[in-house]
Amino acid sequence: MNYNQTLDYLFSRLPMYQRVGAAAYKADLKNTIAICKVLGNPQTNLKCIHVAGTNGKGSTSHMLAAVLQKAGYKVGLYTSPHLVDFRERIKVNGKLITKDYVLEFVEKYKSKLENIEPSFFEWSVGLAFDYFVNEEVDVAIMEVGLGGRLDSTNVINPVVSVITNISFDHMNLLGDTLQKIAIEKAGIIKPRKPVVVSQYQTEVASVFSEKAKELKAPIQFASKSLKVTKCKKENNNLLVTVLNKKNNEIKTYQLDLTGTYQVKNLVGVIAALNVITENGFIINEEDIHKGLSNVIKLTGLNGRWQTLSENPLVICDAGHNEDGIKEVIENLKTYRYKQLHFVLGVVNDKDVTSILKLLPKDAIYYFAKASVPRALPENELKLKGEELGLNANAYPTVKEALDAAKINCKVNDLIFVGGSTFVVADVLKD
Repeated sequence: MNYNQTLDYLFSRLPMYQRVGAAAYKADLKNTIAICKVLGNPQTNLKCIHVAGTNGKGSTSHMLAAVLQKAGYKVGLYTSPHLVDFRERIKVNGKLITKDYVLEFVEKYKSKLENIEPSFFEWSVGLAFDYFVNEEVDVAIMEVGLGGRLDSTNVINPVVSVITNISFDHMNLLGDTLQKIAIEKAGIIKPRKPVVVSQYQTEVASVFSEKAKELKAPIQFASKSLKVTKCKKENNNLLVTVLNKKNNEIKTYQLDLTGTYQVKNLVGVIAALNVITENGFIINEEDIHKGLSNVIKLTGLNGRWQTLSENPLVICDAGHNEDGIKEVIENLKTYRYKQLHFVLGVVNDKDVTSILKLLPKDAIYYFAKASVPRALPENELKLKGEELGLNANAYPTVKEALDAAKINCKVNDLIFVGGSTFVVADVLKD
């Protein structure tokens, strides 16, 4: 097979959550353990940082990677889903895994792994472990795909585990209460290994504290000791001032990730970096500042409050659940515009009504169907929107929806594109 045929094989023969949803979710680690055994258990030869959470785990993973790269380390980064290119999932120092490596890995292990019948995600986790060992990375940052306890990445013994936040998402798989979801995320906590929880949330804090106590894992809630005292956008950057309550030190960080929700991720990143340095990594203050101000350049992160054009002003963001949309609305309030044009698509396993209820009534909506089987048909979305009083039209593709928004857009208007990772992916592909 050539590279494209190899990808077609992976996408068509193996269940892929990104495309089909719950049917591809494997609720145990048996397959991953079997895959790792075939590969010679590469994960045991990696120093890892494990990142879970409902929102913010991708940004957190990329910020940690950028800082460690600036500190001179060779950093493996595994994230999901990909937006445009499958290889975005597996990077070393911001460079995508090579097509040749993907091709050779599949050719080498195809017959052995077919007997295991892995999911697409399980296959890609094995590929990441194998690649990172082959590349001799100093540290591998592994982002959880879904949940934590039963996620394929949860076969590692990390230097530190990071849990960003807990909110409602994937309730059909993880549970219908915040506590149930938190139990799944807490599954990445390992015996005697430190864990950083970015946000202290009263409803679920005890879930993490009790799990950490049970496993004798040192735990800290970053937002308890680190307080953001100021946040403002300036020259396409986010300036964030942080007070360390333990020593009263005040530091200001310049982030190239400009979504104001990044302040919640930032405190977790800072706390995690402190733990990482306590475990033998050498990271100085300059590395932290330079890394955080160059995350996009160093890691290639896309789709987080990203400006696609200035005239007209088009912004996209991958926030895709209730909490993510709330953050989108808060960020939009920081802009001055005459009319908001909102290109929106969602997948069919989300609580669509809860999301639509959050949206401003005075925007013009362009509902679209993203190019994945899980996408909710645009006309169904339009009907739900109209029931809630939203001014909407429906389009069969994201491109057509965005084109329509651009045609209707006048001077000083703003176009936002989002609602789903896959809507953002479709925009970035064009």
